[in-house]
Amino acid sequence: MNRAALLAALASMLVAGAPPGAAQAAAKPVSAAQAQRLALGTAPFQREHRRHPGSYAQAKRKDAARWEVNLWARARPHRPDPQLGQAYVRRSDGRVLEVWTGPQVAWTMARGYPGAFGRAANNPWLWGVLALLFVLPFIDPRRPLCWRHADLVALTAMSFSYAAFNDAHLDLSVPIADGVLAYLLVRLLCVGLRRAPVAVRAFRPRVPWQVLAAGVLFLLGLRVGLNVLDGNVIDVGYASVVGADKIDHGRALYGAFPSDIRQGDTYGPLMYLAYTPFEAIWPWHDRWDDLAAAHAAAATFDIGCTGLLFLLGRRLGGIRLGVLLAYAWVAYPFTLLATNSGTNDALPALLVLAALVAAGKPFGRGLFAAAAGLTKFAPLPLLPLLASHGLGGLPLRERVRPLILFIGGCGIALAVAALVVLPHSSLADMWDRTIGYQTGREAPFSLWGLYGGWWTGVQVALGGVAVLLAAALPFVPRRDDVVGLAALSAALLVAFQLVTNYWFYFYLLWALPAVFIALLGRELLPRAAVMPEPAPTLAQAHPLAAALSSG
Repeated sequence: MNRAALLAALASMLVAGAPPGAAQAAAKPVSAAQAQRLALGTAPFQREHRRHPGSYAQAKRKDAARWEVNLWARARPHRPDPQLGQAYVRRSDGRVLEVWTGPQVAWTMARGYPGAFGRAANNPWLWGVLALLFVLPFIDPRRPLCWRHADLVALTAMSFSYAAFNDAHLDLSVPIADGVLAYLLVRLLCVGLRRAPVAVRAFRPRVPWQVLAAGVLFLLGLRVGLNVLDGNVIDVGYASVVGADKIDHGRALYGAFPSDIRQGDTYGPLMYLAYTPFEAIWPWHDRWDDLAAAHAAAATFDIGCTGLLFLLGRRLGGIRLGVLLAYAWVAYPFTLLATNSGTNDALPALLVLAALVAAGKPFGRGLFAAAAGLTKFAPLPLLPLLASHGLGGLPLRERVRPLILFIGGCGIALAVAALVVLPHSSLADMWDRTIGYQTGREAPFSLWGLYGGWWTGVQVALGGVAVLLAAALPFVPRRDDVVGLAALSAALLVAFQLVTNYWFYFYLLWALPAVFIALLGRELLPRAAVMPEPAPTLAQAHPLAAALSSG
């Protein structure tokens, strides 16, 4: 028997031995009407159908293998029918593969699809090892009940929120994330508003700084390798590259983005400008491909944050503190997640950190602070606080020059932004496409977006408190050193994240460097750095005044 005859005989045997109806199912795939009936038979669809009498299902082909069945509620005349659910049914055998109701219907990113964000960064073993490496150097077995350990628990708890998000449990992930942010806000305010940090007990990690330095280099190499070999680029990085291409080719920055990233012009102009060198080296090819420019930019901003944390830590407390702060950044799993997702969120963090490095120079502080606010607008509330830094003990006439220098630095950043926007777009276009769009954006990733209802009134009230906080901090007594400035800067960033509708885990990066300085690095500072010598009194500075006062 030849090979063809043998294969035919085997095929006939398989068909003869198959269950009844199998050949018919293979020959006749499930129809659209059958897919609708199968989806309507699932418990989630039945529950929504009972809640919304008159709701109906429609099926359409998702791809060659699946039907997409959507459940709609009947709305009032002349209004679109709201969508209640979505299901995927396999065409070959009618198996219901997925059923979604609630927020996940509109937000596919909340369905926990593998690899949607960061790909290999979500590996539980890798994430767990990083989380362990992050906390180990900061643990002090001799003082189990200390605030630093509570801070570590809070920062680690964000990983549990993200795990729940990846498992499509928004009802668990959102409260945990908001709880962590609320804790950080209170802790940062306590650190920044405490004017006498003398009670802080010095802490020296048991891991030698040389070992941590080697860990920094290893983890940086790991991040770059994962970014190149297994990183993806989500819409955030894609939009940044598209905007850079528009600048490079002299086209209007705001409006007319590609259909697959239609709302990509929602960032500040300096965000897109920062991507122009990378887009010039790795040009955009008019499609959402590998986007090497986004990979390179994300890695560069990440390395920049690591370097500036080391620089600032070394300036404040020596090489040990510099290494420890850099280590905290590269070991914290969420920074790897952002880098491996090709996001742009490390850039605002980098610029806020640069403003802290330039804390003693008003011009540089203003330049970097305004630049951070013109990438993503969340750092803009920091401007009053940063403008007032170092002015608390100065006479009124001596405050003028630092303020002028700070405003001058802000003016340079604004001028650069204007040169990017105004030749081809208007300020009204920029406002509508950025802040105007963001303020009206709905999302289920915060308490306000997930639950709505009376929570909206709480959100408005807390938003007013955040605005008052930003306006009041420059005038209240506070810790007026770099640690205090970092603590209050991070507190403001966290406060405004807490009251926004749209929040996501990448936004944690904006405040993270300042959080590390304020909560994890402060106990390593020399006493002179955290408790500067008090200013001399008039009698101490002028012996004649002392003699007159005694006489």
